Amino acid sequence: MNNALPAVVIVGRPNVGKSSIFNALIGRRFSIVHSESGVTRDRVSANLEWEGYNFQVIDTGGISFYHDEKEKPSEGMINIRKQVEIAIEAAEVILFATDITAGATALDEDISAMLRRSGKKVLLVMNKSDNDSIERESRNFRRLGWNDSVAVSCAHRRGFQEMLGQIVSMLPEKVPAPEKEKLKIAVVGRPNAGKSSIINRILNEERVIVSSVPGTTRDSVDIEYEIVGRGGKKIKIVLIDTAGLRQKRKADTAVEMFSIMRTEKSIRSADIVLLVTEADSFGATAQDKKIGRMIHDAGRGCIILANKSDLLAGKEAKEAEAISSLRDTLPFLNYAPIVLSSAVTGKGIEKIADLILRIDEDMETLLPTALVNRFFTKAQERNKPSSTALKAFKIYYATMKSASPPIFILFVNDPVLCPENYKGYLKNFLLNEMKFTGLPIHLQFRKRKRE
Repeated sequence: MNNALPAVVIVGRPNVGKSSIFNALIGRRFSIVHSESGVTRDRVSANLEWEGYNFQVIDTGGISFYHDEKEKPSEGMINIRKQVEIAIEAAEVILFATDITAGATALDEDISAMLRRSGKKVLLVMNKSDNDSIERESRNFRRLGWNDSVAVSCAHRRGFQEMLGQIVSMLPEKVPAPEKEKLKIAVVGRPNAGKSSIINRILNEERVIVSSVPGTTRDSVDIEYEIVGRGGKKIKIVLIDTAGLRQKRKADTAVEMFSIMRTEKSIRSADIVLLVTEADSFGATAQDKKIGRMIHDAGRGCIILANKSDLLAGKEAKEAEAISSLRDTLPFLNYAPIVLSSAVTGKGIEKIADLILRIDEDMETLLPTALVNRFFTKAQERNKPSSTALKAFKIYYATMKSASPPIFILFVNDPVLCPENYKGYLKNFLLNEMKFTGLPIHLQFRKRKRE
């Protein structure tokens, strides 16, 4: 949890929609939503800003049989309680989630008593209030004794502005968001691909020299800028315009050799790299592939800009062919979104800011271990590894080590038993399931003897 920001914690019994409330608040599918109770087991958190108030929203697992145990709780349930108790202890405001269609249950009353003993500020949230007739059922919750309450519907986005207003009214004075380092965005590509023109389009002004002579940009140029995405979200970045990379054997002057070294350094020091190519039916050139491999090996976020797409304007088949050709010739960058762009017309430029913001969010998303294990379990159930060895490859459990880039540690019976094609399958499965944007997934295998 981020101790610099006040915490708003969502608690309640299983399957009342806590994760749906969490996802609706932060505006993206961060918690996994499932009709089966008990899917959320770890605390999951994200930062949120509303009307100048910055706070942290924390999702927790469902609480079952908290008092007067009807049956012996499982080890998993005990762990969930510990997580919930830790979150409540750190909370400034508690969102007590209930299901308005089920009414106030005995378990809701038990949780209510526990929250009252905590002495924390509590907002009763009656979820699944999809229409006015259902909302009238809120009177059944009066016996829980909470003065502050709100009826919401995640499915129809009802009541969320009112809920946010009540949340910030319960918070202390406004806390500024933690100062974040500027995001470094390197713009790379071969000479004359249009890197400087793309930067000028992004900035909407002539900040870097544009020339038809290849190699005009000899040094890396840093430009501070603030980008704005959809919904008005802003982020400060540093755009790094680099010299065009040409093959070293063609770098026949000390100046050009120095430019190549600076470009390689810019890739390694960047958070996200914009790889500028040309949109045509031939796909990536040999030099594009070399630059792309450098980006991948450095583990950097990447967006591929297929520039000069104005030459394909109005020809959808040609545009589809250009994207397909880039995918075929840059298979190791299959995680990088491709944007058909044009520095001349401005085509695709508005998409760049949204993609940068999304990648930035993903680089701060460290998934809880329980969720990671569910993904790997699902991957193995869908496709078991083929092996000619006497001993089959097995994954015992996994955890996420890093988010920038996403690194997963897999504890297995023997790393040697995992076929290369199965490693590729696991990476692609995670990319599709976890919806990471523009980030390479790395797997690290560790041998573990199962006891």
